[in-house]
Amino acid sequence: MKQTTPRLPSLIQVIISLGLFLLMAFSFTAKLDLPIQLALYVGWFIIMFLGVRLGHSYKELEQSALHGISNGLGAVLILLAVGALVGTWIAGGIVPTIIYYGLKAIHPSIFLLATMIICSLTSLATGTSWGSAGTAGIAMMGIGQGLGVPAPITAGAVLSGCYFGDKMSPLSDSVILASSMSNVEVVEHIKGMLPIASISYVITGIMFTAFGFHYAGQLDMTQVDSVMTAMQQQFVITPLSFLPVVAVLGLLAMRMPAFPVISFGALLGMIWAAGFQHMAFINAFHAAWAPQVIDTGVKFIDAILNRGGMYSMLGSVAVIVFGLGFGGLLEKVGVLDTIANLFEHRIQSTGSLASSTIATAFLGNVFGSAMYVSLILTPKICAKNYDRLGYQRKNLSRNAEFGGTLTSGMVPWSDNGIYMASILGVATLSYAPFMWLSFVCIIITIITSYFGWFVDPVDKTQSQEPQTVVSDNETVTTS
Repeated sequence: MKQTTPRLPSLIQVIISLGLFLLMAFSFTAKLDLPIQLALYVGWFIIMFLGVRLGHSYKELEQSALHGISNGLGAVLILLAVGALVGTWIAGGIVPTIIYYGLKAIHPSIFLLATMIICSLTSLATGTSWGSAGTAGIAMMGIGQGLGVPAPITAGAVLSGCYFGDKMSPLSDSVILASSMSNVEVVEHIKGMLPIASISYVITGIMFTAFGFHYAGQLDMTQVDSVMTAMQQQFVITPLSFLPVVAVLGLLAMRMPAFPVISFGALLGMIWAAGFQHMAFINAFHAAWAPQVIDTGVKFIDAILNRGGMYSMLGSVAVIVFGLGFGGLLEKVGVLDTIANLFEHRIQSTGSLASSTIATAFLGNVFGSAMYVSLILTPKICAKNYDRLGYQRKNLSRNAEFGGTLTSGMVPWSDNGIYMASILGVATLSYAPFMWLSFVCIIITIITSYFGWFVDPVDKTQSQEPQTVVSDNETVTTS
């Protein structure tokens, strides 16, 4: 019996398939008030139908979807643990304490700059943008609300800091994934990102500082006082509430596994809720699953505090599962390969090389719905162009990281977009325009690449053997 050899999809087939998915994604969320999970669910069958037409069997396609899901299950565990931590830290008065002392210490003129710095240091020390957003990020959102700073702007500062620290941390799973998929040492990968990331950080800091002065003269101290009073009335505010924060950040900085460390932090939140907030332990334990109903009398603070628990993360879990499977199907069917082949012969300069890599990584987020999909697929698709033009793979890993990680929080149906919107309480498309570090970093990367700056060619004195990308059969471990 003759076996059919699967073929790559044509450009028309790719445009139709991805166009249908995008049409569903936008119409479901913007017009029909349907969850993005349903769009991803239907998207599976669109890509599977295309795959069968191209000669793939259903069993092969199903296995590719399951393989894609398995690559990101570590993120699901961390997501649930962070949900438990947020719920118990609010119940235990830990987040309210940080908000209270933050309002006392941070002046509004430097609030946005301080937010970016605090979140970047937290993320740098822990290696996780998700954990940083779920701890320092939530606290800064509450402080910003108390100071009268619009939530989308505060969220932009939070994410600028979280993603910068995540990119510069050797503990970060995305750093390890991007470097390993490009066959680059982690230290070399970070050194390759450092010049542009540092310049972008300084520029973004100046932008947030200048923007912060706009709100310095509009501060309503009665609002700040009302928030602090509400916190004192609802919670026992004590400096001892900083101890769980120090413990969790310290353990993560020691490179302890993220899932048990964050879960341990949730346990500390339960102990603090029972010990300091005089809550029955069974209720404190329940806060790990669903948030307690908190009524401080200040509406926007209630919106910050009535959040958390594993239950609140189940929608995000569904997005990640469907998104990772969708990305696995795209890889198997060859959709992104077709797009990459279209531009391959047009890539003849360092500028077009960087632009195409960043664009491919962004498309990995848009159509794969997960940062992991983007960081796995982009080096596989783009590596041959770097080898062909004679540039080191650390240029590839840097551009894939910038295009994949820094844009992941901008896509409403991606894992990062769903998570950040849920944790920070701001719609993805509302905070995305204020993710200034991401925009500045990408713009500087493209401009400097066209001028040939911060681009490293292959050392001609070294062996000219072609480099290989990590194969499909290798397992990439992520946390």
